[in-house]
Amino acid sequence: MPAVVLMMLFGQTRIFFSMARDRLLPFNESLTRLHPRFNTPYVVTLITGLGVTALASVLPVGVLADVSNTGTLFAFMTVALGVIILRRRDPDRPRPFRTPAIWLLGPLALGSCAFLFFSLSSRTKIMFACWTVAGLVVYALYGYRKSPLR
Repeated sequence: MPAVVLMMLFGQTRIFFSMARDRLLPFNESLTRLHPRFNTPYVVTLITGLGVTALASVLPVGVLADVSNTGTLFAFMTVALGVIILRRRDPDRPRPFRTPAIWLLGPLALGSCAFLFFSLSSRTKIMFACWTVAGLVVYALYGYRKSPLR
């Protein structure tokens, strides 16, 4: 479990960094600051680390595992679906990395992740839905207006 938490922490800091760089988070100027020596996003890493530490200190390990599982499985489902859709809509797009047998592996990955996701407890799925709604509210109130892509 500690290895999973560390890897999720590194992944989440990069997601927050990208969101801040795209102006989808407040205080994006400070969140996108890079460490002068290591060239890493140290501000967002510190904030994420403090948040994870706070959650880990009050929540049981099983709850943390369930929350990280729902997020990871949902992300994998969206990636599998996105690859399938892009392969169909834009078949000539340059791809430095190609997935072999996408019409077999894509649906298999999507179905496997969906099966695991829906096999989780109802409490876990409700928590995931609450976090998703909170994220959409933040995006609707802040990110949509600030996004350069709109």
